[in-house]
Amino acid sequence: MLSRVLSKPLLRQFVSYTFSTSSTMEPQMTKWNLSSDEIKSGVQDLLKGTRAQYDEISGLSGDSVSNALKKITEVHRYFDSSCNIYDFPSQVSPDKEIREASVEAEKLLSEFSVEMSARKDVFDVMCEYKKTNTPATPESQRLIERIIRDGKRVGLHLSKEKQERVKEINTKMSALGIEFQKNMNEDKTTLLFSTAQLVGCSEDFIKGLETNEEGLHKVTLQYPHLYPILKQCTMTTTREKLLVTRYSMCKDLNTPILEELVKLRSEKALILGYNTHADFILDARMAKTKETVKTFLSDMISKMQDPLKREFEGFLKIKERECAASGEKFDGVIQPWDIYHCMQVVEKEQYAVDTELLKEYFPLATVTKGLLQIYQDIFNLKFVEIKDCPKWHKDVQLYSVFDASSDAFLGQFYMDLHPRDGKYGHAAVFGLQPGCLLENGERQPAVCGLICNFTAPTDTKPALLDHSEVETYFHEFGHAMHQICSQAEHTYFAGTSVERDFVEAPSQMLENWCWEKDSLKLMSGHYEDGRPIPDELLEKLVASKLANVATTTSRQLVFGTFDQSIHTRSSADTAACFNDAHQLVMGTPAPKGTNFAAQFGHMAGGYDSQYYGYMWSEVYSEDMFQTLFKDAGVLNKDAGAKYRKCILQPGGSVDAFDMLRNILGREPNSDAFFRAKGLV
Repeated sequence: MLSRVLSKPLLRQFVSYTFSTSSTMEPQMTKWNLSSDEIKSGVQDLLKGTRAQYDEISGLSGDSVSNALKKITEVHRYFDSSCNIYDFPSQVSPDKEIREASVEAEKLLSEFSVEMSARKDVFDVMCEYKKTNTPATPESQRLIERIIRDGKRVGLHLSKEKQERVKEINTKMSALGIEFQKNMNEDKTTLLFSTAQLVGCSEDFIKGLETNEEGLHKVTLQYPHLYPILKQCTMTTTREKLLVTRYSMCKDLNTPILEELVKLRSEKALILGYNTHADFILDARMAKTKETVKTFLSDMISKMQDPLKREFEGFLKIKERECAASGEKFDGVIQPWDIYHCMQVVEKEQYAVDTELLKEYFPLATVTKGLLQIYQDIFNLKFVEIKDCPKWHKDVQLYSVFDASSDAFLGQFYMDLHPRDGKYGHAAVFGLQPGCLLENGERQPAVCGLICNFTAPTDTKPALLDHSEVETYFHEFGHAMHQICSQAEHTYFAGTSVERDFVEAPSQMLENWCWEKDSLKLMSGHYEDGRPIPDELLEKLVASKLANVATTTSRQLVFGTFDQSIHTRSSADTAACFNDAHQLVMGTPAPKGTNFAAQFGHMAGGYDSQYYGYMWSEVYSEDMFQTLFKDAGVLNKDAGAKYRKCILQPGGSVDAFDMLRNILGREPNSDAFFRAKGLV
């Protein structure tokens, strides 16, 4: 998942650093040690300076209008290159006071972005520029067209009254989205379970849990606790309690926030001349219309119904057997809290993949070493770790990235891989500086932060990843490389600034490296002595890619269907809508009394009416993978070079369909997707 970079107005796409010219390109101004007071004062200075630059642009007239595009490009770069030290700490700082100050700074920056995007005087200058000037490059022509389009999408072509209301709505929605995420980040819900209630969970996992004075184990709702129990625990009541609590996370706080967002989004769409929020959003995406998305989702759901029914029949046999063994009552239904566990049993029994044994071959350090080597090899890059540098936590690592042939400096990425209190709780790449051209024609390098929450090492074992975490790691690192390898001229098109329903495709394609023997061997080795994964286990893992394919696909279809449901109406009972979507796709209701939507961060974090894009983009990711790499091999450097040139390098400066045509040499299609799912 990408964060912030996709959800903010133009000004808030990225944040930045200034670099020295030393051989390591060490940052000079990464001020991760700012106090809460320095954050508060610094952000005010930034807003004041940027507003003055906008005022200057608004005063252009006559011949001076010819400088408008150059000036607005620079003000965007200036603002985008000065924010991270104020708002990024809200996601990663270990200090609660600093996080709170950063959250307030983020609100101010977001509100300011809304204010600047509603500057009718600047919009009018840019319209005049478009009438009287021809930009120097095709990308600059694309930029002025997008600036005008975006101005219209915030109502700058409408009456002043309507403009003001759109601005009010955008400001309110921005604040609500920040509050939604803050509530999730700050959640500290803890459950207590006895060892007997955690039957089936690995000894290492149980040993890693904190205990209270009565010897009960403390379990949080965060991923390193949530998924091991949902997957491994054979006690149905334990899984039920944990999943119901997770599905109720932030329910009272975030349900009203999301439902207000739905109303505000609908009102804004109507003001701008669209029937629904989905119509407004999709007009600027690959899919273009809500009817296209509805057909796409409906077709997918239909194709998955028979395979899903067969998988659930197998799940029921597993559940019945385990209930008989534990003495628990068998209800004859696959409940939401049964799904992860039954999927894991299928993998272990039908594909003989022992996930706990497999984890022993994926120590984080080994995976990281292999991942870095693979990306360097296939994309012709060189990574250099910077040891002595400012950072927000002692465990954070920083790498500089160079082109391996020319030694040209491309950018940097941070890696923050383990959970802690107050930290962003999922996996995402945060854009921290756009790679773009400076006013003098030199290139500003890209910087990003890879934020994950992998299980921390214990006293007896290093951090070990399950295979799904390896896949997540590879996916997110793909987003980081998209940021850094982009060679767009302008901030607007830098890195992952492609159509939202294509943005996941480049990283989804790279997930295939986690299922191919050649690449798996490079990023694995037993934590004790580095011995390779036995061939038999490796073959079973690769075969298990088709395990539970209908269930995993259908879960994504639940989320996409729910998203379209709430955003094709003027108001929504989000709990009821989620329940309906779950019933439609999975054949069972969501857990009674819960509201998954209240902890569904995508709905407040910029994926509104766009969650279908995960599945949509997977279709194209499989087309790219099977066309370029399946036969040539996942370590083929020629295929990697073509991919870097045609997909990563353009950023958003080329339409996604055109990028696909360029790399495939034909129109894209869904044949490869269904082959990959074993459905043809």
